[in-house]
Amino acid sequence: MNPIVARVMSTVVGQLGNPHGLLGKVVAYSLNRGNRPMIEAAVAAAEVSAVDAAADLGFGGGIGLTLLLERVGATGTVTGVELSPDMLTRARSAFASDVAEGRLKLIEGSLTELPLPDASLDAVITCNTIYFVPELDRACAEMARVLKPGGRLVIGIGDPDVMTKMPFAPYGFTLRPVAEVTDALKRAGLTVDHRDVPNKPIPGHLLIGRPA
Repeated sequence: MNPIVARVMSTVVGQLGNPHGLLGKVVAYSLNRGNRPMIEAAVAAAEVSAVDAAADLGFGGGIGLTLLLERVGATGTVTGVELSPDMLTRARSAFASDVAEGRLKLIEGSLTELPLPDASLDAVITCNTIYFVPELDRACAEMARVLKPGGRLVIGIGDPDVMTKMPFAPYGFTLRPVAEVTDALKRAGLTVDHRDVPNKPIPGHLLIGRPA
């Protein structure tokens, strides 16, 4: 491939995994727009309701935080965990009133090192994040660890067969078969249901884990 194209693709994928700087602001907008159908489906699948303690891990542009806050209402809480300092800064500004009211907590962290107590969450979503996580088993174990008994974890991913054909795929994405992600969740002690998310140009999959 042309080295200039390769450099551009690597930059784009790097921004998707860790949005930052001026380009990160554009990426945040794009993430909110492109990921919304999957995130809406994930919130519904997580059965988020009032009084729940819910979380969006790797919240990026923040649309998941908005949807979770709407679901938990005045009596629940939402936690956002994000690797990108720039996205955290953006969220602290955009959701300043929710943070001040104690309805929203924003924390820097990764899927493999969640800065959260054991059994502290009723519902957890994470969408289009695990492509950037080399240690899938560790991430699944961490997400299972923070679930309360009866809690729900929903992982959203794009269809790996379709994504493999995308021009950006070779530049930093780890695309795993759905069965591989399912098996990792089972090894973490969760039972798993699978739902399809019709979407264009990339259909999605939701893997819904519950403590066994």
